[in-house]
Amino acid sequence: MKAEVFLPDDYRPAEDEPFMNERQLEYFRRKLMNWKADLMNGSRETIEGLQDSARSVPDLADRASEETDRALELRTRDRQRKLVAKIDAALRRIENGEYGYCEVTGEPISLKRLDARPIATMTLEAQERHERRERVHRDD
Repeated sequence: MKAEVFLPDDYRPAEDEPFMNERQLEYFRRKLMNWKADLMNGSRETIEGLQDSARSVPDLADRASEETDRALELRTRDRQRKLVAKIDAALRRIENGEYGYCEVTGEPISLKRLDARPIATMTLEAQERHERRERVHRDD
């Protein structure tokens, strides 16, 4: 079992410390765990809300509106479910020692990018190349 890493509340990863040292890894691990917990709590609230709204609504317009709301909520939850899978993958990369490195180039992903998008798997440059290629193939 790993030793507990002390992390002050105001800690932010800095460029002048070793990349992906224990403190940075712990910072991103906590950030990912908190994000996942928020998503899971929201998911529970949605399920409870959908169960509460499953009652029969006699007015056709109201029923249609409620169905639209429900479909939108389910789509949102599906996106969040996929996001939780990406968070889990990022947590596995932390455990495997692969977190913070581009899966395409092997280069370190900038701390600013990881702080903004902790599930990032590519450097900004590699991501942009990937998206350009996708756009070209989509236009075919």
